[in-house]
Amino acid sequence: MKRAFLITFILTGVLGAIQTARALDYPLPPQGSRLIGQNQTYTVQEGDRNLQAIARRFDTAAMLILEANHTIAPVPKAGTRITIPTQLLLPDVPREGIVVNLAELRLYYFPPGVNIVQVYPIGIGLQGLETPVMETRVGQKIPNPTWTPTVGIRKRSLERGITLPPVVPAGPNNPLGRFALRLAYGHGEYLIHGTNAPDSVGLRVSSGCIRMNAPDIQALFARVKSGTPVRIINEPVKYSVEPNGERYVEVHRPLSQEEEQNVQTMPYVLPAGFTPFRENKAVNSDTVQQALYRRAGYPIKVTAGQTPVAAKAPAVESAQNGSPVNEEASSMTQ
Repeated sequence: MKRAFLITFILTGVLGAIQTARALDYPLPPQGSRLIGQNQTYTVQEGDRNLQAIARRFDTAAMLILEANHTIAPVPKAGTRITIPTQLLLPDVPREGIVVNLAELRLYYFPPGVNIVQVYPIGIGLQGLETPVMETRVGQKIPNPTWTPTVGIRKRSLERGITLPPVVPAGPNNPLGRFALRLAYGHGEYLIHGTNAPDSVGLRVSSGCIRMNAPDIQALFARVKSGTPVRIINEPVKYSVEPNGERYVEVHRPLSQEEEQNVQTMPYVLPAGFTPFRENKAVNSDTVQQALYRRAGYPIKVTAGQTPVAAKAPAVESAQNGSPVNEEASSMTQ
């Protein structure tokens, strides 16, 4: 993904009506199942200035909407019907604490003692300043953080004609927003935090930290305790064999190492166990191959002898005012 395309998102105005971001609360599926949620459709309105504004209404990422609607323009015309990818496969990791899948620009939080998972869109590190894969924990909770830009950040800003102060105090102009979770990794330089640039959520624009919408980080900050485990993975391909025998594949565009790389065609590493999954007689290998090529960013049914989900219209129609209707994700929290 080229930097010019990312800048288009950031610079395009968002003057239309924007609803407050809300975490998607999904009931946890039973053990052995990873499929949650249901895709939705939305008809673009006159006041929708760009995909970022639409994404915030559904608390998802603009890049995920682009994956699901690969022919859509960054500023879609009114009347355009688009898919909102709110059906997904849980990552194949323990269901505890915070799980971040960089490839899908999502953060999962599994509240202890509650049979739900909360799913949030995130912004991550850009090329050359990637957010690292790690297993760690929340080391510190920081309300009203100040921001001390590193030497590298100040140098890069100066190259763009921007002189940053040594310390940015807490307040509305602070790039870290009102809340931050410091990760106990390295020297503590990686944070999960808010932002004063909401259009950056859902993109690769940070210096390695993880950005969240202001209402999202506020909600997460209130629930997460210091010591909560954090697992950051980078898995563009997920797959599942459901208890009823149905097979699914969810494929995202991989993270490029260079701006010039084409994320629609660049190769990626398949997860362990994927080859025997694909070669099983219960799987339609042609449909799997189509899913790997298409990279739609939502689950595709690849069970042999069945019509793939991708060939059907999404099952839920969202209200045109942007209020999501989701039968499986039964509630949404502020």
